[in-house]
Amino acid sequence: MGISTASLSPYFNLSSAALVFFLTIFLVLLSRRTRSKRAKLPPGPPGWPVVGNLFQLARSGKEFIHYVRDLQPKYGPIFSLKLGTRTLIIVTSPELAHEALIAQGQVFASRPAELPTRAIFSCNKFTVNSAVFGSTWRSLRRNMVQGMLSSTRVKDFRDVRNSAMGRLINRLGVEAKSTNGVVSVLKNVRFAVFCILVSMCFGVEMSEEDIQKVDDTMKDVLLTLLPRLDDFLPILGPFFSKQRKRALEVRNNQIRTLLPFIEQRRSALQNPGSDKSGSTFAYLDTLFDLKVDGRKSAPSDAELVSLCSEFLNGGTDTTATAIEWAIARLIQKPEIQSKLYSEIKSTVSDRTVEEGDLEKMSYLNAFTKELLRKHPPTYFVLTHAVTQPSKLAGYDIPADANVEFFSQAIAEDPKIWSNPKEFDPERFASGIEDADITGVTGVKMVPFGVGRRICPGLGIGTTHIKLMVARMVQEFEWSAPPSQDVIDFSETLIFTVVMKNPLQAMIKPRT
Repeated sequence: MGISTASLSPYFNLSSAALVFFLTIFLVLLSRRTRSKRAKLPPGPPGWPVVGNLFQLARSGKEFIHYVRDLQPKYGPIFSLKLGTRTLIIVTSPELAHEALIAQGQVFASRPAELPTRAIFSCNKFTVNSAVFGSTWRSLRRNMVQGMLSSTRVKDFRDVRNSAMGRLINRLGVEAKSTNGVVSVLKNVRFAVFCILVSMCFGVEMSEEDIQKVDDTMKDVLLTLLPRLDDFLPILGPFFSKQRKRALEVRNNQIRTLLPFIEQRRSALQNPGSDKSGSTFAYLDTLFDLKVDGRKSAPSDAELVSLCSEFLNGGTDTTATAIEWAIARLIQKPEIQSKLYSEIKSTVSDRTVEEGDLEKMSYLNAFTKELLRKHPPTYFVLTHAVTQPSKLAGYDIPADANVEFFSQAIAEDPKIWSNPKEFDPERFASGIEDADITGVTGVKMVPFGVGRRICPGLGIGTTHIKLMVARMVQEFEWSAPPSQDVIDFSETLIFTVVMKNPLQAMIKPRT
């Protein structure tokens, strides 16, 4: 659902006192009729009739994540919130995450009812991430994993990644020459990642202008998907007609922007040899004639747009954000940077780091795992729902509830981690502590989720992170700008968990 993407407080400036009064009376009467039917939910703060904890959240003036953090010590490893018509079950412990996503994995493998705006962009749940647990989801996921994200397919795009890495290093160097060595980390890294995914998705050559246009369109989509008050109180829908109209405009622009590239690829496949500038293979190639269980027709153009957008959005900000946090940690602790550089030199000497070198670098792998433990891409994994009413920790989990797994709390549980607040790759490098990020051998951290709905891009995502960190450390020595003595690790959520103050870093070419 993504309710963690923003504070809901700006939406509570209701202009009509009479509307609030009559609405409250109506909700009180309605709640009296439904009280006897309530399930035994996990504990949580008492709320108002039907509107639940929405007003409390708004009055707190806090972002949703901070509101949840304040509740965790009081209510424990599992608690519930009522946000209007939505019931949220918050899970914060590794043990309960394992119980739900592994032991009861099939039951907790679905998605909740989609918000109306999101349904517009997902073509009514016709994407891997949004589809309910069933035949459509199996078909879409199987196609993405086997057709595009298998180890063999990922290797096929090695040249694309090498080209993007070269472009990234060049862009950083050019920017540094005009700014006395200071560069914007997130902006440059994000563009490099997006270039890789665009090539993998469409298989056609694009100018930087076209790539930027597609990127801007994707950002508009993500901004449009941020939650609104009427998502939780549909009765207020008439007050948000402008926002709904805007969502349709963004969707139409998304289709207009992406469809020409889809048609270009379709034409290239239908006329072999007519377009030699593109890739020999692309994600789109697997989608044009995709047969989804229970459907006779291939995906429509609108569905192709949704599936391509999912592919682009799923791997861009998550990877770019991780790299920003990685560089910040290397600046904060120069000894880690020195150790990484020494490992790179001892592994490849004076040649450029290649993908085949990554698994030989044990400290790089330990650093990456600690990075994902301490800085998971989002505060919560994608929202889960049960396929049927279930139980967890003795509490009822209704079929219409949003089950949220608090990834940061799970990865900082003091019962299973020593000094969990400390960023320390040595915990993994020394072998004293370890964690299986897939959750197969146990749940201790969930940066990509675990179980049946684990992120299908886990492999390519970690490859991109390792390769970018290795290349950036190999080419440059990273330090704080002269105007900044200490790195500010304050965070905020903009699609993913980013640094509140975007990282500016000083780079010095290695000699």
